[in-house]
Amino acid sequence: MNLKELAGILGLSQTTVSRALNGYPEVREATRKRVMEAANIHNYKPDMRAKGLATGRSMAIGHVVPLSTQHEMVNPVFADFIAGAGEIYSDNGYDILLSVVADVDEENAYRKFRSGRSVDGVIIHGPHAEDPRIALLTELNIPFVVHGRAGDNEDRYNWVDVNNRHSFLRATEFLLDLGHKRIGLLNGLESMDFARRRREGYAAALLARDIPIDPDLMAAGEMTEELGFRNAKRMLAESAPPTAFLVSSMSMAIGARRAISDAGKTLGRDVSVVIHDDDLSYLKNGSNIPIFTAARSPVRQAGRLCAEMLLEIIANPDTEYRNVLLESELMVGMSTGPAPKQD
Repeated sequence: MNLKELAGILGLSQTTVSRALNGYPEVREATRKRVMEAANIHNYKPDMRAKGLATGRSMAIGHVVPLSTQHEMVNPVFADFIAGAGEIYSDNGYDILLSVVADVDEENAYRKFRSGRSVDGVIIHGPHAEDPRIALLTELNIPFVVHGRAGDNEDRYNWVDVNNRHSFLRATEFLLDLGHKRIGLLNGLESMDFARRRREGYAAALLARDIPIDPDLMAAGEMTEELGFRNAKRMLAESAPPTAFLVSSMSMAIGARRAISDAGKTLGRDVSVVIHDDDLSYLKNGSNIPIFTAARSPVRQAGRLCAEMLLEIIANPDTEYRNVLLESELMVGMSTGPAPKQD
């Protein structure tokens, strides 16, 4: 059914029906209610492209995906985030516009969004400290939300983030309470804001217990299974190996578990592991009982929250900056236990 047919059933003009459906204040409440009821009964769905033409909007949200030699953006976390955001876009008649570009072309991608008016807003992924994209999008006057944070001045833009510092501080304290003093850190790229905050939390927990920071027990890089394996293997081969690891992703933790097994040790008895778990749809941390003790954060929900925030900003451009800081949930699994007694 189209707008003309619905208007004919109601005996109203197409203009009146359109204004009632779009919430114009000059339409009487009784008329609005009648129109909404008829639209529901006859399963009328508005033409979102026509609505876009009427409002001057593109009805699309942009996501720029850089092909990087430093950090691979297209990963299970990105997929789950997009799935969550996509639910909100779909419910509100919006499409997703993905722009896949080389690192050096990322700025041009945002400028093309602006010059072509192809999107109504943008979500920034994987922010670095003092990320230049924030200043660029502010200059271009494109509404945006950051998934994460970008160093200082975080009250001058919109973002949704996990409290990574507190998450890793609490996880380190959990291991310290179990008697572990040699705790290895397998972290993400520390040029990225989330990884820097996680290292800060780890270090703060150790220093609060008067345990010195050992650079040999810290490693950072792309969060892959292979990197987790290689760094855990190196640390376990030291004369004073760690009795526990704090790991920034499920993929790295799988590598660390392989290194622990290769060293002839048992996960949870000889070596404990706590991970950051993004609670991914296709990479679950066990079913009833978690395999790994984990600081759990639902990334799909973060996608929904970012999308909801961005659509609100598009609808109300004068809205004050909004910041949402989520807390992870520490879930005790089978990968942790008391520190083994030293001979």
